[in-house]
Amino acid sequence: MESQINSVVIVGGGTAGWITAARLAHDHCANQPGGLTVTLIESPDVGPIGVGEGSWPTLRVTLREIGVSESDFIRECEVSFKQGSKFVAWRTGADNDFYYHPFMPPEGALDIDVNRAWLKHQPEAPFAYAVSAQPQLCEEGLAPKQVQTPEYAAFSNYGYHLNADKFGAFLRRYCIEKLGVNYIEDHITGVNAAEDGHIRSLSCRASGEITGDLFVDCTGGRGLLINQHFKAPFVDCTDVLFNNKALAVQVPYDTPDQNIASATISTAQSSGWIWDIGLQTRRGMGYVYSSAHIERDQVWEALQAHIASTSRVNIETLTPRELSFRPGYRSTPWVKNCVAVGMSSGFVEPLEASAIAMVEICAKTISNELPATKAAMAIVAQRYNQRFVERWDSIVEFLKLHYWLSERDDSDYWRDNRRPDTLPQHLTEMLELWKHQIPSTADFHQILELFGPPSYQYILYGMGYKPADRVTRSRRDNDEIAAQVFQSVSDSLKKGLRGLPTNRSLLNAITQRSGEGI
Repeated sequence: MESQINSVVIVGGGTAGWITAARLAHDHCANQPGGLTVTLIESPDVGPIGVGEGSWPTLRVTLREIGVSESDFIRECEVSFKQGSKFVAWRTGADNDFYYHPFMPPEGALDIDVNRAWLKHQPEAPFAYAVSAQPQLCEEGLAPKQVQTPEYAAFSNYGYHLNADKFGAFLRRYCIEKLGVNYIEDHITGVNAAEDGHIRSLSCRASGEITGDLFVDCTGGRGLLINQHFKAPFVDCTDVLFNNKALAVQVPYDTPDQNIASATISTAQSSGWIWDIGLQTRRGMGYVYSSAHIERDQVWEALQAHIASTSRVNIETLTPRELSFRPGYRSTPWVKNCVAVGMSSGFVEPLEASAIAMVEICAKTISNELPATKAAMAIVAQRYNQRFVERWDSIVEFLKLHYWLSERDDSDYWRDNRRPDTLPQHLTEMLELWKHQIPSTADFHQILELFGPPSYQYILYGMGYKPADRVTRSRRDNDEIAAQVFQSVSDSLKKGLRGLPTNRSLLNAITQRSGEGI
């Protein structure tokens, strides 16, 4: 009888390991007789990174689907609401230089050519402000919903800022207690291969030999299985995206009731950018940079100056943590009966917070397409690899767009980022196309879970990219509908300003009470 896929062994915990475990265990009934056996092995020798993380609205869907209480998640993981990203000083570096990439798509995008309507009817307004109420709601520090709104529902689309360490511990407890995941805390000492090259088992220091049918590598950048054992090829992206290091630090609020930002704030610097993520009790901050363009001491000096300009904290009390990464991805994240998820699969940089979203996509794809037999695995793996190379390429292109469109000329870093030889060929072609028309679904090869037309519009037009006028007109050039769209944005803004609480006040209400719904 053909070998059945009945057990999955996940190596490594953290966000990647526990999201994957939760998705597989929930979808394949690990807590019921006859369900898939899901085992997660986590080494006690490997500690968490300990920096804040941002998610997309996709995490709301994931948590809801696996049955997590949003209220419990918010209380236990230092969660705050995120409604998009605010980019400061990316275009020119001037004092008034900022734009938003909100989570709400442009109003009326299915009915009119929003770009041409914006330029015709509201050219004085920033693009995101003209087509969405969300940027101004973020500027006011408002939450995406009211206190009485049900869990996961919202007035404005939102994701989360969260404490990654606490999130991993939260998911671990949920997976073990509710979803039937087998948990082994042990150190792996060996990888044992079968005659056909598949992984037969893992040798552990205390637990002995652990067998499985499918192995998921969530061991981070070292890639214990996918890299050290299978030596899957790595596609280096440093010729396109230069950043390879970060200095991260945790900054306390000035007062316990200080407002919490409703967006990730990304502020451009001479050789990279600084993130500012507001959690419930502190801010996670860090300078992402290119070590080829700036020294660590200069980075720490700039980060301290930035913190001092936004906080009254004593800088001497802060201890930065240095993070290093090699921007790129595995061209074959699925090899034989091993698939990599998270940083073992690839990582570029945290701009636009795609890391957790990619974990979610990987986990859901593995769950949805879990091969029934060993013979079917090669077919699934080949398809998986092709799709995820496309996804990684799309992330690289989208992040590069932020740098390529910049007009900054104050350092080699920004000048090098605009060298033509650093621009991917496909993005070069799209920018030529977008000189005359707005991004559309036809431009994205069906890989739309990541960055689709609305995201490109927000970055293009936020950074000052204006297509040339077209002589031809279409049914989507409709002044009457355009007027209705802009009125709808105005009405939504007034309604939000009138009825939404601040991010801080809503989070206080959630954390101070228990029970379902918020």
